[in-house]
Amino acid sequence: MNIIANLDKVSYFYPNSKEPVLRDVSLEVYEGEFLGIIGATGAGKTTLCLTLNGIVPQFYGGRFFGYVTVAGLDTLKYRVSHLAAYVGAVFEDPETQLISTSVENEIAFALENLCVDREEIIARIPHVLEAVRLEGTENKHPQELSGGQKQRLAIAAALALQPRLLILDEPTSQLDPIGSMEVFSTVKELNQELGVTIVMVSHAAEEMAEFSDRLILLSEGEVIATGKPHEIYSEIDLLETHYLRPPQVAKTFYNLKQRGLDISNIPVTLENGIHCLKTLQNNNITQNFKLETDSYRVDKNTLLETNNLTHIYEDGTEALYNVSLKIYEGEYCLIIGQNGAGKSTLVKHFLSLLEPTKGRVKIRDKDTKVLSVSDLAKSIGYVGQNPDNQIFSMTVEEEVAFALNNVGYDQKKIEAKVTQTLEEMGLLQNRKDHPLSLPKGDRARIIIAAILAMEPEIIIFDEPTTGQDYKGSRAILEVSRQLHEMGKTIIVITHHLYLMPDYAERVIIMGKGAVLLDAPIREAYHQTELLKSTYLTPPQAVLLSQNLSKFKNENYPMLTPNELAECFSYDEV
Repeated sequence: MNIIANLDKVSYFYPNSKEPVLRDVSLEVYEGEFLGIIGATGAGKTTLCLTLNGIVPQFYGGRFFGYVTVAGLDTLKYRVSHLAAYVGAVFEDPETQLISTSVENEIAFALENLCVDREEIIARIPHVLEAVRLEGTENKHPQELSGGQKQRLAIAAALALQPRLLILDEPTSQLDPIGSMEVFSTVKELNQELGVTIVMVSHAAEEMAEFSDRLILLSEGEVIATGKPHEIYSEIDLLETHYLRPPQVAKTFYNLKQRGLDISNIPVTLENGIHCLKTLQNNNITQNFKLETDSYRVDKNTLLETNNLTHIYEDGTEALYNVSLKIYEGEYCLIIGQNGAGKSTLVKHFLSLLEPTKGRVKIRDKDTKVLSVSDLAKSIGYVGQNPDNQIFSMTVEEEVAFALNNVGYDQKKIEAKVTQTLEEMGLLQNRKDHPLSLPKGDRARIIIAAILAMEPEIIIFDEPTTGQDYKGSRAILEVSRQLHEMGKTIIVITHHLYLMPDYAERVIIMGKGAVLLDAPIREAYHQTELLKSTYLTPPQAVLLSQNLSKFKNENYPMLTPNELAECFSYDEV
């Protein structure tokens, strides 16, 4: 196979950094392949990608050692603008890349900057729109597109340059499952049908196992392993050592193998997992136990309530329609649904950031319309997707004390509450630090500490795992568990369904502004057709257990790889 890109003993230090972010990396990228790069946050994945288009070191500076060539060009000898004709790049948040007032202008922008002839630009636009399945959107404003469509537009703009290599750095982390699948399938089509070489960074283990040809595992700037997806993702111990989540199929069959089953090759895709499961259940496997569907019993007081809540935006969009639900004291509730389902609009009503068009929102039987901002802050706290958007003080302790000062607490009480909450969040030693000098996970803890200081009864986590690796996601959710154990009522909004069975008790599924289902998590997750109708993907463990139910003609409502593996025992013959 021809080599399109080559890294030869590359090491790199960012300016003023004492430690390299890349350490002696040697790597060959083959023409026409789909190469996946995996690794925990801080492994050096983004930096590696930026060496391929010359941004590292040309833009960032620092100390660079070794050589990188792309399409035969030394990236140290050619400007980034010249390399852009060979290497396209799409990043995590499409909003940061879309700057024009229409789809066709967005695609034309980079071409105009490279002085491509007008006739050629006009000719390329329909071809790239067809390639990413955005035909008919030429005159739309990018903000009219869905999240998945925006990311596909960013890909189209990069593709219009006719690059030989397309780099995608976490392109699906901001998207709901349908948007994520749109991007993965589009990228694979570009790879297979147009021959574009793909280098993609992603934490989406199930999709990377399905779509990539080869994987590179990075850890602390070093290449730890290289191989086919089934080779890398079947090495469960290796992945977990480096804080990576294996596909649930692989984890399930790894657990079965640990229980003594004869599994020579651990499957890593759902199709192979179903086939392997069918083979196993026909041989030396007997049923060990099954779990009954949970029954959700409400035996606590209503804390938060909506009655026939409807919200229509000024442009006529009906974001909520007759939503009536109750949130109870001390429960852990999960709200899910595709982008645009109404989740954020609902939460904004909880926080009184929006007024109902019709209906009411009540906290402990008090209409939120009559509650002051300080009263609401004492009842309900909000942790947003990006903690940096909620941080504005110069030290950690000032950030935590800010709201307390605003509601008029005396200084002794403020000092006591700040110390208490910082200690609870494990941040006491950082009280004098600037918040933005701390890692993202700790910045999220600062926001939580500031909320806890107000002693709210309800804490909302809005997409807390977006953009986080597995370790970071678990760390935040463990904080939510800790708060739940302290007696707080927890509401989490997320697309990452596979993370939640260890935490949530109840699931509210939303679609088109309405509540489609309100049920215990075990029941909700097994409503797979309903989930699919709202463009949500059930965890692989759920889909495997449903196939087991079909094979055995019994009900196996499993939620996790561990639960599924425990359904089997090995009969020696």
